[in-house]
Amino acid sequence: MAGSRKVIITCATTGAIHVPTMSPHLPLTPDQIVADALGAAEAGAAILHMHARDPEDGRPCPDPEVFIPILERVNAETNAVINVTTGGGHNMTVQERLITPLKAKPEMCSLNMGSMNFGLFPVLDKFETFNHPWEPEYLESTRDFIFKNTFADIEYILKHLGEDHGTRFEFECYDIGHLHNLAYAVDKGWVKPPFFIQSIFGILGGIQPDVDHLMHMKRTADRLFGDDFIWSVLGAGRHQLNFATMGAIMGGNIRVGLEDSVYAGKGKLAKSSAEQVTIMRSILEDLSMEIATPDEARAMLGLKGAANVGF
Repeated sequence: MAGSRKVIITCATTGAIHVPTMSPHLPLTPDQIVADALGAAEAGAAILHMHARDPEDGRPCPDPEVFIPILERVNAETNAVINVTTGGGHNMTVQERLITPLKAKPEMCSLNMGSMNFGLFPVLDKFETFNHPWEPEYLESTRDFIFKNTFADIEYILKHLGEDHGTRFEFECYDIGHLHNLAYAVDKGWVKPPFFIQSIFGILGGIQPDVDHLMHMKRTADRLFGDDFIWSVLGAGRHQLNFATMGAIMGGNIRVGLEDSVYAGKGKLAKSSAEQVTIMRSILEDLSMEIATPDEARAMLGLKGAANVGF
């Protein structure tokens, strides 16, 4: 039953999943990414999950010369927690994915908790033409692609970002097995509570958006981690708003943003990530839930503080 409590809204602004053809509102240039992030923070997002794009053609970009200035500009204008991707883009090595995080030393990074099929190729059936030649090639490549995060990769990231720089993690769990991978990392002493677990539904190759799956994911996390975790829910694509709402009612926090869905309702393209944050904030407040501020989120997640980052 919903009650008065603090809910963390995470907003992921651009990501590496959607291609520019899918929405004219997808932030691609540094100016667009900064504006979208700041708008989401103003609307109520306590955490901003950040990627960068090549400003020329919008492809995912790990280059710190592009990425770090974006982080600096956002950090200068908002108190929101800045969460830097370690997922990067498809076909990047773990070393490429860590170039910016290791320089930035952020309060928080995302961390996919396992290797997995990550199929984006069905989007090819929805468009006859694309804005850039790289887009159909990028989507088609995911038909024969595994996103690689082995136990060695996970240990490396947790040591070099977590242990060495005090960065904490948004543990992205795309399936039940990813929760057990996290439990193994906990048993090995690679990570300490509180654990921020992002349950992700709707990616082809991961767990799908079924209510029974949502409940099973929560029950499994409860059994493995007890009171040592803070749960959040992400529904991809058209499932974003309804799954976030169900997750919040079940005691979870939520993630929205144009990385996860380009929609703000059935058949309606979202004009910004802030539009999605605003919709969900209204739903949560109507359910008598309060929206966590950035500093409240820091306290809940045990973060090191914005003064201790490298940007």
